[in-house]
Amino acid sequence: MPAADDFIQPVPLRLNGVRLEPLALSHEEGLRAAAADGQLWTLRVTSVPAPDDTRAYIEQALAMREAGSRLAFAVLDEASGRVLGSTSFHDIVPAIRRVEIGYTWYAKSVQRTHVNTTAKLLMMGHAFDTLGCAVVGWRTDNFNFASQRAIERLGARRDGMIRHHALRRDGTVRDTVMYSMTAGEWPEARAHLRYLLARYPSPAPSH
Repeated sequence: MPAADDFIQPVPLRLNGVRLEPLALSHEEGLRAAAADGQLWTLRVTSVPAPDDTRAYIEQALAMREAGSRLAFAVLDEASGRVLGSTSFHDIVPAIRRVEIGYTWYAKSVQRTHVNTTAKLLMMGHAFDTLGCAVVGWRTDNFNFASQRAIERLGARRDGMIRHHALRRDGTVRDTVMYSMTAGEWPEARAHLRYLLARYPSPAPSH
C-alpha cells in the first residue's frame, strides 16, 4: 500500500506556456496580486485568500502537504513568471489511487482563457498517466454554478450532493456537489481537452 509521499511528489508541470510549481512561500507576493485582480476573496463561494491571509493560506497548504492530504500548486505564466492563480491535488488516498482536484482559482484577467483548461489537462494527465489513478474527483459549492459548468466541461460526471457539508467564509453552510472521472473515461476526456485548447490562443497573458 503506497504512502502519500511515495504516491504523489511535488513536481513541476508545464504545457502551453503555463507552469504549475509546487506552492511555496516565495509565491506569496504573486499570489496576493492574483487574488487582488478581481478582488476574488470577496466571493462567498470560493476559498481565495484575502490579501492579509495569503501567507497563512500558503502555510496551511504546506502543512497539508506535509500531512499527505494536499499538494498545492502556484499556476504561473512561464514566460513572465507572473502568478496567475492556484490549484491543488487534495483528499489524496493512495490505497485506492484516488485524488481530487480543487482549491482552484485564477486572477480575473486570465479567466475564460486557456489557462484553466491547460492546468486541468496537466493535472489530470499527471493523475491518470503518471500516478496511475483509478479515479479523479472534484467538489464545489452548490451555488458555484460557474465552477460546476467548468468541471462538467472537463468530462467529469456528477455523482451527487452532500447536504449541509461545509462552512462558507460568510458563516453559512453549503451543500457540496461531487463529481468524478474514472481512468476508463480519461482518454476521451483528454482528446476533448486537447480539442478545446486548440480553439484558444496559445500564449498565456504576461502583463
